[in-house]
Amino acid sequence: MLAERPLPQDGRPRDKARRPARSVTVNLAESPLGWLKARGLVDARQYEAGERLRGDWTVAGLGPRVTMRWDAGARSTGDGLDPTLAQIAAKRRMEAALDAVGPGLKDVLWRIVCAGESMETAERALGWPARAGRVVLTLALDRLADFYGLG
Repeated sequence: MLAERPLPQDGRPRDKARRPARSVTVNLAESPLGWLKARGLVDARQYEAGERLRGDWTVAGLGPRVTMRWDAGARSTGDGLDPTLAQIAAKRRMEAALDAVGPGLKDVLWRIVCAGESMETAERALGWPARAGRVVLTLALDRLADFYGLG
């Protein structure tokens, strides 16, 4: 799904006769990690590691829900596990992966990969200067890829 979003401006009101406000088309379905990969800011190995973590986070059911689950007990995970056991196993894998990444790195990793926050939002929430998050995120993704044994 694509949406038209205004680009951030300098805060001054726009004179409509002088210059129109700029906008950009944004893919709302694209994750922040996908956005970074599409622009060459993370490599395929780092992206794969992040997607594995996000997959476990999703299966573990740790994200916010906006409605009741009507399919409780009816879904199959495809790995022969009961849905509840699959959820527990995914949560354990996710926790092991974050522990392997280590303190100081797992915060930005969780915010961007799992919670889907933008780099700017994550940097602001962590009290970091602008553009520091990408460097830390790539270090975290490298450690995560090592944990998963990605070559």
